[in-house]
Amino acid sequence: MCRAGVPPSPKNAALTEAVVTADSHRDESDFVVVANRLPVDLEEQPDGSRAWRRSPGGLVTALEPVLRSRNGTWVGWPGASKGEIEPFVLDGLRMYPIHLSKDEVEGYYHRFSNSTLWPLYHDVVVKPTFDRSWWGTYREVNLRFAEATARAAAPGATVWVHDYQLQLVPAMLRELRPDLKIGFFLHIPFPPSELFAQLPWRVGVLQGMLGADLVGFHLPGGAENFLALAHRLLGLETQPIRDGVGSVECGDRTVRVGAFPISIDSAELVEQARSEKIRARAAEIREELGDPEHLMLGVDRLDYTKGIDLRLQAIGELYDDGRLDPAKQVMIQLATPSREQVEQYALMRDAVELQVGRINGEHGQLHRPPVHYLYQPVDREELIALFVAADLMLVTPLRDGMNLVAKEYVACHPDHTGALVLSEFTGAAHELHQAYLVNPHDLDMVEDVIVEALDADPAAREERMAAMHEQVVENDVHRWAARFLDALRRSGD
Repeated sequence: MCRAGVPPSPKNAALTEAVVTADSHRDESDFVVVANRLPVDLEEQPDGSRAWRRSPGGLVTALEPVLRSRNGTWVGWPGASKGEIEPFVLDGLRMYPIHLSKDEVEGYYHRFSNSTLWPLYHDVVVKPTFDRSWWGTYREVNLRFAEATARAAAPGATVWVHDYQLQLVPAMLRELRPDLKIGFFLHIPFPPSELFAQLPWRVGVLQGMLGADLVGFHLPGGAENFLALAHRLLGLETQPIRDGVGSVECGDRTVRVGAFPISIDSAELVEQARSEKIRARAAEIREELGDPEHLMLGVDRLDYTKGIDLRLQAIGELYDDGRLDPAKQVMIQLATPSREQVEQYALMRDAVELQVGRINGEHGQLHRPPVHYLYQPVDREELIALFVAADLMLVTPLRDGMNLVAKEYVACHPDHTGALVLSEFTGAAHELHQAYLVNPHDLDMVEDVIVEALDADPAAREERMAAMHEQVVENDVHRWAARFLDALRRSGD
């Protein structure tokens, strides 16, 4: 039998009894989304009060219609550690906050999720740390999410659990509420056996995910890795992927496993990119930069998996060699702050800023640096204007589950202008194969492809972009959610 790797406790048993007697509770939901964060942020107001603000994101965009139509609830951490917050409704959406102490946030999120799982799942670009106390906190927090979800869900409800921070929740929740239909989706890569086997708690993580009726990944490769590990480490019978879905025999249940590549709200982006306001701002950005012949753009979280340092090295060498003219080919690198408490992220920031300083010091002119570096978030309209303004988008991660920035850039060019240089090691490369694909570790290749993309015949660039734009528009985030939820509905049939 597939188990969660977490022994039953009196607390679990008491919760099960409470749930059984709560059938008529008016706050129970037929559809529950479970994610690390709520889709809202708690902000301090000028008068000292606090207020909730909706945070934009593709996931809530895709799931909001389902949440509204099915009496839905979103379970997640509100990003504050100042005591319990009761469930509430904001703009018609029901929120169920999970309270985490500062120590829990540190152990569960910053440490186990982002210093153990994140580097392990991203090809060990940075060495992961395996700490037993972090694992203990991760299990405790996952159990709290499972218990809250069990309270929020109506009898027979559908629950969709998201991402690597909550991999134990499906099995924990199944122990508490076997009546639920449970889906799990991993938004980052799932590693091959040789890497995943390093994890001391590998069996517990696999068993946790197998508590779901449907386990989803971006790409068939992730699903195949999962099936291989279920067979190798747990000795379970598996069926290979056919027509996008395989399966694992887990006791008296069959767990379906499949690939469901996530996407974006492309229609909304196309509409904004065509708006007069955005196009005027895009023209203004180019004017502010001195009307360069070509504007190159990088937009990333400041993360060691994104390849920002290698990208900047390639740009610097192109300036050094005279293959790019710093007065004519200008770059903007937007780096959004991320996980600043984790040591590797602080080291990455120092390295990137040193590179930017070196390039600008050697190739810049007064008021005209060739690389414009922003270590700050920008609002959505400004980001779309940057996409519209850019002639060349550089998306060069060392490893990425999907990378929605690549798709957003394509969506923002409905006129089929622009060009996309894209890492082979992103999930997006499997769909946007008309992009200028590169191995980001091969600096000579990256440099040659940048020059090729900038010098390409405009008609050839337009043909590439037209094909990618059609793919992104047709396969949007709403289609992704519908495909997953339809497969989940049919699981167990």
